[in-house]
Amino acid sequence: MQKEAAISDPAGNETLELFAEAPGFNQWLFSEIAPFCGKQILEIGSGIGNISTLLLEREGLVTLSDLRPEYCAVLRKRFHAHAQLKEVVQVDLAAPDFTTRYAFLLHTFDTVIALNVVEHIENDQLAIANCRALLKDNGVLIVLVPAYQQLFNGFDVELGHFRRYTRQSLSTLLSNSGGELLQTKYFNFAGLFGWWFSGTLLKKRTIPRGQLHLFEKLVPAFRLADKILLKSMGLSVIGIARVHA
Repeated sequence: MQKEAAISDPAGNETLELFAEAPGFNQWLFSEIAPFCGKQILEIGSGIGNISTLLLEREGLVTLSDLRPEYCAVLRKRFHAHAQLKEVVQVDLAAPDFTTRYAFLLHTFDTVIALNVVEHIENDQLAIANCRALLKDNGVLIVLVPAYQQLFNGFDVELGHFRRYTRQSLSTLLSNSGGELLQTKYFNFAGLFGWWFSGTLLKKRTIPRGQLHLFEKLVPAFRLADKILLKSMGLSVIGIARVHA
């Protein structure tokens, strides 16, 4: 019997599979970005499709992508019969020859979504510039990244993060790329405590399954907490910018 190919991203794959068991959390996250999504969408870093499945329930056409070929294969198998899926493409947002390698994708989309992607790329300015090149004039870029460098711990190391952000640093990154900043906000206040407790205090390297399952049960309360706090703090920060040619 032929051996299956080794997973190139074991910690990331484990995390994606864990969050596949948290539909309430995924729906909450999607609700924060959905109002800004158009009808020609590219999701960068689709992984195994946790958010993709929600994007594909909307009107319009969705292109899914990932850096890793094994995730692209999962996406094709999972969504190949979906009417809203345009295609699945392998995309390296940090490619130095990005605009020539992906010329067929340039200025194609009215929305580009990069959730938990930019922190994995050392040159984040290049990553944002490449996202911008994929958008039509007046297109919208939606970025979610982890918040607060003080929280950088073993989870970040295992997941291959270079940094964490604040609203200000993400705003600066998006503005410096020539985007018109529409909104920045923190997301998931309650997650701060779990990330610190398990990753910093207990020095765990991956998110405990039991902790995530408990979190999933409490999502309605945590959504309310974000509203009460006016999204002024959170484990992640979301930035939304409009791009002009």
